[in-house]
Parts: sequence; C-alpha cells; structure tokens
Amino acid sequence: MVGSGNLFADAPKALAEEQFLILAQSAAMQIERIVSTGQASPPGYWFDQDVAEWVLLVSGSAALSIEGENAPRILKPGDYLEIPAHVRHRVEWTDADAPTVWLAVHFK
Repeated sequence: MVGSGNLFADAPKALAEEQFLILAQSAAMQIERIVSTGQASPPGYWFDQDVAEWVLLVSGSAALSIEGENAPRILKPGDYLEIPAHVRHRVEWTDADAPTVWLAVHFK
C-alpha cells in the first residue's frame, strides 16, 4: 500500500503541549511530524535517546541546545541536525507567533 498525505494538513495553530504524529515506521526507523507553538523543554530536562535522530525544521523557528556546546543553535526553515544516540539535547524555545513544524527521523 502506498501512503501519502500533507505535512501541514491539520497542523494546529495553538497547542497546550507539542503534538507528535507518526507518519511512517518500521523496526529500524520512525518518521514523525512534531508541531510546537511556543513550547520548550522543561527547565533542567535533557533528551537522552537510545536511537539517533535526524530533524528538519520545516516552518517556524526554534533554539536547540546540545550538551557541551557553548550556545543554543537557532534553527530556521530548512535547517537540519543529526543527533547521535545518547547526545543530550533540549529545546530552549519555539516560535510563539506561528507554528513550528519539525520532521524527525529516529533510526538505529
């Protein structure tokens, strides 16, 4: 079966919490759309994932901190990062004026 859709379909304009939608997955990877509307990681919280993540900022803007780096990375549409497994990272902020849409690929 061929899957299809639109990355921006039903993307909310305002959310109490980030929205995660799995678009495709297999035993070795998962692709998801993340929509943020001003959310950030809780104070002191760091993601430490068992799998690698490739993330593309599609719309909006955000700042992402990588443990050990001196300053957050400011992301704009088209910017992407590959974050190896167990590299701690956190979202410092996302655009509060327009939805920030991320495309994330988690893989082994």
